[in-house]
Amino acid sequence: MVIKMDYLNYGKQKPDERVFGKQKSSGLENEVLKIRCYEEPFPHLIVEDFYNEKELELIWEELNFYTKPGKLLEAKDYGGVEGRTNAKALSLDSLYLNYEKNDQPNYRNISNILSVNRKVFTSGILNRYVSIHECCNLQCNSDITKVRYYHDNEYYEPHRDSSFQILIFSYFYKEPKRFEGGELYFPRHNYEYPCNNNSMIIFPSWVEHSVNKVKIKESDYYAGLGRYAITSFLFTRHDRTP
Repeated sequence: MVIKMDYLNYGKQKPDERVFGKQKSSGLENEVLKIRCYEEPFPHLIVEDFYNEKELELIWEELNFYTKPGKLLEAKDYGGVEGRTNAKALSLDSLYLNYEKNDQPNYRNISNILSVNRKVFTSGILNRYVSIHECCNLQCNSDITKVRYYHDNEYYEPHRDSSFQILIFSYFYKEPKRFEGGELYFPRHNYEYPCNNNSMIIFPSWVEHSVNKVKIKESDYYAGLGRYAITSFLFTRHDRTP
């Protein structure tokens, strides 16, 4: 039996649910973020409706562009775990490089996603995450971002991202939802997260996780009706100060 996420009655421990406060989001407006924190079955934090309408518009502008023929890459070309997934993706940091140290342009600013997802680091949600448990209190000073797209019969088998410290997954799909499956699954805990549109989960990279196979009927791959994920991998570079 797979454990389904029940935000109000999860397990034996009631989640620490609270409105986290108001802060400006990318200078657009004041927002209130509602977050939910869990210590079991492993420390993790969930946010629903993290991005506002203007931010979502920018994100979808870029996602739609990537979902064109010849844009997305196979696992061996974007740093995925070869042999564990047939879904395609892009490592945005490899595309949009920052040459500011050499008095050259910062190409990261070209990407809507790399600009908008800085909200993860300015909204305060990471401060809440590290307070869940002492194992979450890591002084990461770097991150990379990948965009993934899952269409019919695409999946990601169980794996860990042991080269990193914290994983942040944000999920998107076009509504009404046209596919089944695609849940984030934690096999060692028999625990499943539904990956709702514009939702986010943060958890330690050492937790084994997978993506259930996506099923779509009568849908062209390039119509973009599958499951998208924007993943931030947080880690520490020792040649930088936190």
